[in-house]
Amino acid sequence: MSRPHALVVLAHPRPDSLTAATAARARDRLVADGHTVDLLDLYREGFDPSLLPEDEPDWADAAKTYSPEVRAHMARVAAADVIVVVFPVWWWGLPAMAKGWVDRVWNRGFAYEPSTLHGKRMRWVGLAAGPAAHYATHGFDKILDLQLRVGVSEYCGITDATVHLIHDTLGEPDVSVVDEAVSSTTIAV
Repeated sequence: MSRPHALVVLAHPRPDSLTAATAARARDRLVADGHTVDLLDLYREGFDPSLLPEDEPDWADAAKTYSPEVRAHMARVAAADVIVVVFPVWWWGLPAMAKGWVDRVWNRGFAYEPSTLHGKRMRWVGLAAGPAAHYATHGFDKILDLQLRVGVSEYCGITDATVHLIHDTLGEPDVSVVDEAVSSTTIAV
């Protein structure tokens, strides 16, 4: 029996950030729980988030062949049983690097129309500077959940998807929230 495999995607420009530390913590937790882990650091690997014509969906051809870079990322997603995306919440959404990764890699004929991702699990872990009450008052938490869990994951056939927000990250974030977001009970396969 093979070990479950996880893809942990990190989207932060600084390797010494709390976001990077959270991704490392997720990786370590998954390894301790028996997973193999592929850590995809979008910045360190030089991923280009710009959607150019070679990776734009072709609405007349669901079998379009995308760029070699995108096909390599698709293979990493396809190999994973669980996908954990760790990102800073900027302007109440994904940063451009993570959004560009979704735009280019989660493409037609792979992630949707048809989807090859059914049965995978997905965890979105966002680090937010603001307090939870501020997000709840303005509905930002619901917006992120709807956009990421429903608009990306479920649209692409991943029904086991959750969004976890870690708040107050400019001060002292609640470490138990960090642990909950990356715990084996949350992301185990």
